[in-house]
Order: sequence, then C-alpha cells, then structure tokens
Amino acid sequence: MIQIPQSAQTSYNTSQKQLEEAAAIIELDPAAYELLRRPLRELHVTMTVKMDNGRTKIFQGFRVQHNDARGPNKGGIRFHPDETIDTIRALASWMTWKTSVMDLPLGGGKGGVICNPKTMSTSELERLSRAYIRQLGSFLGPEKDIPAPDVYTTSQIMGWMADEYSIMQGKNTFGVITGKPLALCGSAGRGDATARGGIYCVRNASETLGLNLAGERAAIQGYGNAGSNAHKLAIQLLGMKVIAVSDSSGSIYNPDGFLYDALMAHKKKTGSVTFFPGAAAISDKELLELDVAVLFPAALDSVITKTNAPDIRAKIIAELANGPITPEADAILYNKGIYIIPDLLCNAGGVTVSYFEMVQNAYGYYWDEEQVHQRLENKMKTAFLAVQQTSQTYKVHNRLAAYIVAVKRVADAMKLRGWY
Repeated sequence: MIQIPQSAQTSYNTSQKQLEEAAAIIELDPAAYELLRRPLRELHVTMTVKMDNGRTKIFQGFRVQHNDARGPNKGGIRFHPDETIDTIRALASWMTWKTSVMDLPLGGGKGGVICNPKTMSTSELERLSRAYIRQLGSFLGPEKDIPAPDVYTTSQIMGWMADEYSIMQGKNTFGVITGKPLALCGSAGRGDATARGGIYCVRNASETLGLNLAGERAAIQGYGNAGSNAHKLAIQLLGMKVIAVSDSSGSIYNPDGFLYDALMAHKKKTGSVTFFPGAAAISDKELLELDVAVLFPAALDSVITKTNAPDIRAKIIAELANGPITPEADAILYNKGIYIIPDLLCNAGGVTVSYFEMVQNAYGYYWDEEQVHQRLENKMKTAFLAVQQTSQTYKVHNRLAAYIVAVKRVADAMKLRGWY
C-alpha cells in the first residue's frame, strides 16, 4: 500500500474521501474500489541539470498514472518548490474523474518537478524540461500518457518537451504533449479553455436556477490564467460585473466593478492586482464572503472550509481551482442552497481542449477558434446535464453526483476489460 507523508495530505485525503462516498452510494465492487484508491503506476526520477554558473544541480520529479481503463493517461506537469508526491497522486486521480465526467477516452495522470522556476533562467528551464522528458520517455506517448502545462509550466516548456521526445523517437511526435504553441501543432482556443468551460457551466447553472446574470456581481479568488480569463469572459459572455479579485499578493474590491483590460495592464506592469487605482484592499476572507451571484475560487485548494462556509453568500460557486472546498464545507453549502459547480466539471475545459489538440495532432487537420469554442460548449453542456440529472436521481449535491458519473464509467470500463 502507498505510504502518504504525514504533512501536506489535504488534497490526497480529500480525493480519497470523495471516492469513498461515491463508491458507497453506487455499491461499487470492493475490488474495483481497491483498484481506484491508488495509482496503477508512478515513477520517481532524479535529474542532473547543468546550471548557468557551471555547477550541476540535482532535481527530483514524479509522474503518476492513476488509471487508464478508458484510454491513455492525461494530465499536466507542475514545476513548484513545494511539490509533493501525495499532491501529484491526488491530482492524477482527479484527472481520471475529470476526463470520465467529460466522457473523454482518456485516463488520469499528473507530473511534477520540485524546483523554483522563478529563480531559474530560460536556458536552465529548458535543460530541466528536456532532462525530465529523457527520464520519462518510456512512460510517455500519444497512446500511453500525454502531459500538458500546469502550475508554472508554459507552452514554451511544452514545446521543449515535445521536441526532446521527438528527438528520442527519431521523428516528429508532437502528439505526445498538449498545450503547445500554435506553431508546434497546438490548438486554437487552448489559452482560455479552462475559464471558458467554467463560464459555460455558469451559464447552464443560471438557466437551471432561473437566474439572470446580466448586471450581477462576481468575485474571483486567484488571478492567474483561469481567474483572469474568467474575468474577461464573465463580462463578455454573461454580462456580469466583477467587483473583487485577488492574487498571491492580496485582494482588491470595487463595488462598481473592474475593467478587464485596465486590470490586466496593471498586473502585467506591477506583477500584482494590488494597489490598482480606485480599488480598496480587502482580505481574502472578505472576498470569499462577499454577497455576489457567482464566486470563482481559482487559486488554492481547501480555501472554503467548515469554518468559513457558514459565511459564504454567493448563489453559485464555480470551482476553477482543484479542490477549493473541503468535504465538510460541501455539506454546509449544499444545505444553505448554494449551487456548486464542482471542479471535476467546472475546470474541465482545459483538458477537453487538450483532448481536441490530441485529435487534431492525430489526423493533421486543425480547427479554427470558433469550431473549438462550439465543440467545447457542446461537451460542457452534455457533461453538466449528466451531473445535474445524477444529482436529482440520487438526491445528492453536485460534487458527489459528478463522482458517481465518473466512477461508474471507469468501473464499467475496468469490468469490461476483465480487471475485476
């Protein structure tokens, strides 16, 4: 049995508890449950990288393949100084459920390297990226495991990784990686896919609830790629007013709302949303507890807990982050009548367009952005309706409904393959 470190277990414990709840409701076969509780495979790697100062530095990395019963593993690669194997295990399992909820022919994987990319030069990052792929080469491939960008990794890093894998294979194999630059067979529409998928879900939720979001207020906790694009699209597609946003430096508030272009220009210039002209500084706690129609947690996990859940006032919570609500808080929010769009569904736009990129790579024909958006909207709506129907059938909250949909599909695939 996999041993989990005593520290930083929150994500892994949460993922295990969510699986356990769904398995109990659908009376999952004990053997299937045991298969799904732990990864099928994981690889720990050690890499040597020549730094710009001439010294050699040792880096540790991981790749976890949780379950590939429905297809090759899919999941991002994270570069972070505090990366842990248990976090990667949790995220790999969430990718299994996410691809299953979206009914994509994929499994779940995740990778990470313990490093601080903010202190590394471009050339050092390239050497590290290539070293990671060299160590993982036999684990990866378009029909085995297809990585993508994640925390502190970029399309350029994906380009280096795809090139290194192609060198190892002796031919261009761009389909091994998604989230690549367009010039290296990336997909149109990938940049804002996570946020766009979440916005489509919010629109579906508002229709379900009979809520007109035009002119309504929203708050966004986290202003990275997903959060900043959610700001832009909440205005463009929903007609909302974003009155509060935050990043790692702090939170700001303006009851009249923030213009996307002005705030993004400020963040690019200063590195943070804080001290934006005309904005008041507020705490992260205050942001989460604002009276808004939609709250977008788009940063860290476990930010809404049993402690602050009673004070949450949003009508809809759209989880663009992974695991921002603890299981204990879920029950509180559900009983308060707050409509939660769970992470398995809400932030699955990214992996869905990554899947589109895989399809385009496989047959060498590329769609325009409008086609990508239309196909993404169709997939998000179909998945949303499946979760909504399951929630009503089993009389459970949306997160548990999403798990039931996902676990059933994976369990069926494992049974048909004769795994149990």
